[in-house]
Amino acid sequence: MKHFLRLADNVDPMPVMQAVGARPHLWNQHKWRTEYVGTPHLDVSDIWLRYSDVAKTSDASNTGAVQNDERPVFYPAWNELPQVRPIVFALMRQVEAIELGRVLITKLPPGGRIAAHSDATGAYTDLPGRRYHVVLQGLSGSMFRCGDETVNMRTGEIWMFDHLAEHEVWNNSTDDRIHLLVDLRLW
Repeated sequence: MKHFLRLADNVDPMPVMQAVGARPHLWNQHKWRTEYVGTPHLDVSDIWLRYSDVAKTSDASNTGAVQNDERPVFYPAWNELPQVRPIVFALMRQVEAIELGRVLITKLPPGGRIAAHSDATGAYTDLPGRRYHVVLQGLSGSMFRCGDETVNMRTGEIWMFDHLAEHEVWNNSTDDRIHLLVDLRLW
């Protein structure tokens, strides 16, 4: 595969899923990613753990402030969900990352879709980094296309994918697709 690389298939998602389930108030506290003009993420719910400063996300018509932001900040959810940290730090060790970028938990409901797009604009185009998906809940029927390849990411897996290529997701499964997204700088 040229757009996807599966790094692991043995991550235990239960501690994070239980913690998220006990804190439903964390979903959609910040909606810039799902509401900016032209967003492909209309059907998604988010928990921001590390993202652009809230001041940069106040205007849904100004995508440049976020797309060009190389310095994400921690949000209170990072402290409310300490169960995420062992997964993030183990991934950083595994790939020998030197810097942590954005960290989000995303949820796509059954029948939901993330429209085709690429992340080939702004600061994340030139960064020597990668985007990783830790699958907290992924069932048969939840499909992820990148370029000319399509995969079904399953619960407990970690995938790297080419976020600069066109990609899209559709959830034809019977339950939510829940992923922990982690951006890492590798050199």
